[in-house]
Amino acid sequence: EVQLVESGGGSVQAGGSLRLSCSASTSGWYSLAWFRQVPDKEREGVARLRRYSGPMYAESVKGRFTISEDNAKNTLYLQLNSLKPEDTAMYYCAAAVRACYLSRGCYDYEGQGTQVTVSS
Repeated sequence: EVQLVESGGGSVQAGGSLRLSCSASTSGWYSLAWFRQVPDKEREGVARLRRYSGPMYAESVKGRFTISEDNAKNTLYLQLNSLKPEDTAMYYCAAAVRACYLSRGCYDYEGQGTQVTVSS
C-alpha cells in the first residue's frame, strides 16, 4: 500500500520559515505536489514537480515557497519562507503516475497532512 507521510508543520510568526517533508513509501512518481486546505474551503494546489518540466507554483506563493525532492530518500520537500497569516492551513502532499498540474483530481495518492499556523 502506498503511503505518503507529511511532517515539519508547526506554529510560526509572520515572516518566519518552515520546511515541510513528505516521505513516500515508493518511488517513481511522475508528478509530486503540495496542496493546502483551510476549513470550509476547497483544497488548493500550492506547488508541483513533474518529470521533464520545471516546478510550478500558485501565484500566492511564488517567490516565497520552494518545492524540491530527494530521490535517494523518496522525500518531497516544501520550503516555506516569508510566511503570512493567510498561509495558515493543513498542508498535504500528493503523488501521481501521470503528468499533472495543480488539480487535485489528477493525483492518485495523498497524505494525511501537517498543520501550518502563522500568527501576525
